[in-house]
Amino acid sequence: MSTKIVILIIGALLTLIAVFGSKKGSSGNSLLNTKLIIPFGIIGVLMMIYGSYSSDLVSYNSQIEQVSIGKKLNITGPVETVKVVSPIDQDSVDCRILTMGVYPESHTKDIWVVIRPTDDKYYPQSDHTNTSYKRDGEWQVVTRFGGDLGEAYDLIVYETDASASGFFSETIANWKETEDYPGLTLEEMPAGAKEVDRIKIYTRKNCRGVF
Repeated sequence: MSTKIVILIIGALLTLIAVFGSKKGSSGNSLLNTKLIIPFGIIGVLMMIYGSYSSDLVSYNSQIEQVSIGKKLNITGPVETVKVVSPIDQDSVDCRILTMGVYPESHTKDIWVVIRPTDDKYYPQSDHTNTSYKRDGEWQVVTRFGGDLGEAYDLIVYETDASASGFFSETIANWKETEDYPGLTLEEMPAGAKEVDRIKIYTRKNCRGVF
């Protein structure tokens, strides 16, 4: 159970205590000292608000997340492989971007973007759909960076089977639950993930502590 869920539960308990404590007993007095009812109620409500809006109990619409778009590669002719079209190789990007690409008409596997900063760890990227959103030969996914100004990143595109896709989804869910994002080593990367494209990009802002 995450810390935020615990906060939510404690907030609910404090609110209930304040509500029931304000009821009058047989003597006509409140069951709980009036000096405690108001603080318990206020603290409880605040904790419930914080716990709800910072946990998965309230669903955020990631479509309203503010992202920028980098330079775009011009694609001509039929698409034969999964490829990144934005950002482009050696581009400088903001802390939160929309990575976009194309895929062949016959392509059926999931597409994942994984970034590798200078710590040599691998960080799968996702938004509310987890895997990259695919439609009509194009794909996209929100990609987030947390490094220093000018830090170099490998932006790697993988196509995955169901097992590898499930592993990435479970990994991200666990990271969110513990609020710890240690990254994956090369040895931890699933066997069912096949690299299909890779570019080098750089952060044009200091992104530490942004997310």
